[in-house]
Amino acid sequence: MTLQITTARPTPELFDLPWRRPLEEWPEDVLAALPRGISRHVVRFVRLGRRVIAIKEIKAEIADREYAMLRNLRRLDVPAVQPLGVVHGRTAADGTPLDACLLTLHLEFSLPYRALFSHSLRPDTAVRLMDALALLLVRLHLEGFWWGDVSLSNTLFRRDAGAFAAYLVDAETGELHPSLSDGQRAHDLDLAQVNITGELMDLQAGGLLDKGDPFEIAASIVERYHSLWEELTATERFDVGDRWRVDERIRRLNDLGFDVDELSMMTDLDGTHIQIQPKVVDAGHHSRRLLRLTGLDVGENQARRLLNDLDSYTAATDRQGDDEELVAHDWLTRIYEPVTRAVPRNLTSRLEPAEVFHEVLEHRWYMSERAGHDVPIEDAIQDYIRTVLPAKPEEEAVVGVDTVEMPVIARHD
Repeated sequence: MTLQITTARPTPELFDLPWRRPLEEWPEDVLAALPRGISRHVVRFVRLGRRVIAIKEIKAEIADREYAMLRNLRRLDVPAVQPLGVVHGRTAADGTPLDACLLTLHLEFSLPYRALFSHSLRPDTAVRLMDALALLLVRLHLEGFWWGDVSLSNTLFRRDAGAFAAYLVDAETGELHPSLSDGQRAHDLDLAQVNITGELMDLQAGGLLDKGDPFEIAASIVERYHSLWEELTATERFDVGDRWRVDERIRRLNDLGFDVDELSMMTDLDGTHIQIQPKVVDAGHHSRRLLRLTGLDVGENQARRLLNDLDSYTAATDRQGDDEELVAHDWLTRIYEPVTRAVPRNLTSRLEPAEVFHEVLEHRWYMSERAGHDVPIEDAIQDYIRTVLPAKPEEEAVVGVDTVEMPVIARHD
């Protein structure tokens, strides 16, 4: 058989990998020394230059289907791992055919849920993960994607200004439709609740879930999902004299991080009431605005936090009437970049720059509260780098692209 590599981008280094050997027998010198868990498929991590890729050994037809599905999800701009390619035509040295391999790029600064629980986190971590996963599921369902295997294990999480952003890892069972029925959405929610309950019970048995009932935490994703879905899709009815509620509805959606591309508005025959319903809602309202103003491509909560600091800078410098992009450029060069560039090179892998900036702002607030007066940002940066950042785990190096349940990580690990 002829080795065939289909890839979304030119990656000549792929030809140097030992494709003629089963993935579980690859030598250590080509693998990235990164944690991986138990999977129904063999998964390995490999460094190609400065990048890390995940390689999953699966049947050819499944690899092709998942690769195509991940590419479709990327085009829809939903949070998912980025597909790199598929490798076909693999044979062992004795001529035995080998399974195909699906290649995905490592999502920088992302963590599998077990890695999150292996560190010392606040007691509400599990609830915040539910919020992130509920938002991801809503976004997928709005695009007509039925997941079919919702779980914490099939999700990666990135810190997003104190919260988490969730990304789909495994699209193996997913289906893309023009829209989903209520039954399809309910099926995904039922799967999510059952799978997450089991995963949290596993964490509890391993001593990694100190507080909270796994059943109650897992059930919270259903409540959070329905409240988000209702806010994003429900029809709202009000009197003609309350037209301000149209703007209020749009602002609420913006606060959730969604843009309204189109509204459907209808009036009664007698013109006494108006009905509105969002027709198309796109996530990333704040991140798109920040990207337009500064060129920074960050998470939605991070963007909201950075925009708030930009607004504070605008008010503090009395530049409310100036061109917004000019003020944003000054804020970027005078406030944001000095903070992120102050991080020593040996600590840059701990957190991504936008999260560092967010934490420095938080740290400055606590320092000012203790001191009873405003602490200069320069002092906050140095104190944060000295006392907080060195204790952070190296999140850039933690890869969790496995598609099924990972083993419990013991505390001493």
